Amino acid sequence: MMEVMAIIETKSGKVQGYREKGIEIFKGIPYAEPPIGDLRFLPPVARESWDGVLDATKFGPYSYQGYIRILERLFNKLEPESEDCLTLNIWTPAADGEKRPVMVWIHGGAFITGGGAWELYNGLALAKRGNVVVVTINYRLGALGFLYIPDITINAGILDQVLALKWIHDNIEAFGGDPDNITIFGESAGGYSVLTLPVMPQAKGLIRRVIAQSAPSIEPDLSDKTTRGFMRKLKIKRGDIDALRKIPPERIIEAQTEFMGPEITNLMLFRPLIDGDTIPKHPLKAFRDGDLKNIDFMIGTNLDEVKLFTFEDPTITGMVKSLGENSIIALLSTSGIDANKSREVLDIYKNARKEKFSIEPIDLLNAVATDGMFRIPTIRFLEAQSKCQPNTFTYMFTFPSPQFNGAFGCPHFLEIPFVFDSFDTPGIPEFVGRDPDIDNLSEKVMDAWIAFAHTGNPNHDGLPEWSSYDNKKRPTMILGKECKIENAPFDKEREAWDGVNEI
Repeated sequence: MMEVMAIIETKSGKVQGYREKGIEIFKGIPYAEPPIGDLRFLPPVARESWDGVLDATKFGPYSYQGYIRILERLFNKLEPESEDCLTLNIWTPAADGEKRPVMVWIHGGAFITGGGAWELYNGLALAKRGNVVVVTINYRLGALGFLYIPDITINAGILDQVLALKWIHDNIEAFGGDPDNITIFGESAGGYSVLTLPVMPQAKGLIRRVIAQSAPSIEPDLSDKTTRGFMRKLKIKRGDIDALRKIPPERIIEAQTEFMGPEITNLMLFRPLIDGDTIPKHPLKAFRDGDLKNIDFMIGTNLDEVKLFTFEDPTITGMVKSLGENSIIALLSTSGIDANKSREVLDIYKNARKEKFSIEPIDLLNAVATDGMFRIPTIRFLEAQSKCQPNTFTYMFTFPSPQFNGAFGCPHFLEIPFVFDSFDTPGIPEFVGRDPDIDNLSEKVMDAWIAFAHTGNPNHDGLPEWSSYDNKKRPTMILGKECKIENAPFDKEREAWDGVNEI
């Protein structure tokens, strides 16, 4: 039988949650007005106060979901979906006067899928183990959240995230949290988001610490090319937002999926855009300029990020089969890297890895793409922030997935259940395996994230000394079957990217 909690008074109205395993839980709290009708595609509007007591014992619906082939294959579809999705969820040791660190999770999913209610992101274990308040949020996804129509709409989805942070800042004290000690953490598109949010003027003063997990390269171009292609699928004139508001959301998602197609290079077509206003400058430039010097910073990647996406992908496997090593040059060309530089990068990788790793074309492609899309952008953020903030740390997650006979290596997404101790989520036991080291590694990871939220430093007794990052030694915590500090891992490969796609 559910143990219902006392009523909590927020600035939006009264809420009532429940207790489970000693943690107080509040689900489906709306932080914005439903973005429907005339509010579709516009920046979020703060939720008006409600009357009575809000039943906070059930999650709200997910944002309308786009499609990522491999995630659909591995995990259950996230349902139900609705445009009325702007809610958040709270796990707290107690809704009392104690000011605990607050950890706000921004989910990933290429800005087209995912949601804060997914049981993979259950905050109970983290809140219980770390005496922290954990919050997960929903935000609008895909075209509904990131459609760009010049002078009409841009960045609605990440403005949702800002408004959620404002609600948390204004109300979290009633749930036993410290509004002046908020850590935002997220993976993939969530990692992209937590690097971007501190740059936004609307989020000023709301963020103390950042943990970015597997954040993909942030693309700076401001273009409505995606909008034009998407609206052609709907046979709507570019800029006709009134016509677009009359289209059922299900058809919008269908058109979005048709337009994006199956290619992994199209996964981030809908994303936050640097417009000079809501996002005034490229986040990396903001870090380099010292704009965020007061933010404690941790960022890292997984060893084999892109294997999650290239595994059995017909576009990739067909390209490698027909072009061999030249497939890597073709892939790099999509990022604007010329053939001569691509060949130079490829040769460095072959020489650096031939003694330790397979150098089959697909393995080289995975290594180059993992670095180009994830590890090198991560290193550039580290280089920038470590110059002005001593609390700057990095990790590399290396625990291997056993799924498909180990074909994934340690791919994108694998570290998440270790952060949340959410191994019971459907699909995760097959993805992570049942290695006896799993629980031990999860405790080490959780304690590092918790320590960072408390102090800005991830060190704890369960790990070797974790040195802050510097641009000479480049100390990196290896989180895997063995946890150790390694200085400058894969450094020859890092050097290959000097001068390539620099911001």
